[in-house]
Amino acid sequence: MRKLKLIWDFHGPDASKIAQHHEIHLKEYIKIEQLNISITGYENLSDVHTIAFLVVDESEMKPIRDALKPHRGQVYSK
Repeated sequence: MRKLKLIWDFHGPDASKIAQHHEIHLKEYIKIEQLNISITGYENLSDVHTIAFLVVDESEMKPIRDALKPHRGQVYSK
């Protein structure tokens, strides 16, 4: 089954801190909704661009996408 990476982009000098905080909220959502999602994180792409993300099975993506409104998504590869 294909996995998708849902991504939230943060820009500016505080992007890293904001993305780290956003990941906390993603983990809270996973716990509240009792989802079987184990891959979340954040990545610093530059000094002023950081992403927060979670990885879902393609079959489970639509309700999570609609609830959390990520900025973009891509096929997940390790």
